[in-house]
Amino acid sequence: MDDCIFCKIIRGELPSKKVYEDDDAYAFHDIHPAAPVHLLLIPKLHIDSLAAADERHAGLLGKLMLLASKLAKQHGLESGFKTTIHTGRDGGQVVFHLHLHILGGGKIPTL
Repeated sequence: MDDCIFCKIIRGELPSKKVYEDDDAYAFHDIHPAAPVHLLLIPKLHIDSLAAADERHAGLLGKLMLLASKLAKQHGLESGFKTTIHTGRDGGQVVFHLHLHILGGGKIPTL
């Protein structure tokens, strides 16, 4: 997607504070952190939202979940962290490229 902000970050057209990259995923620090540690983990494949994912994406989604845990530990969140996926406008999604928030580093409010 040419106008997707996360696709532009992946392509290097916009700056980010990258913490991880491989063939399938990209992770970086959120520019408006809601916790002491606030990472965004995105697939390189543009998928609008979790609602747009299907069986073809099962392996990628599993990889993202495992990677979220690995990145949390690497950023000192051994005692716990929160992952959030906003889906659709009513779910609070602002950027329409599937992404996981990884939050921690203090007491994170529960739902």
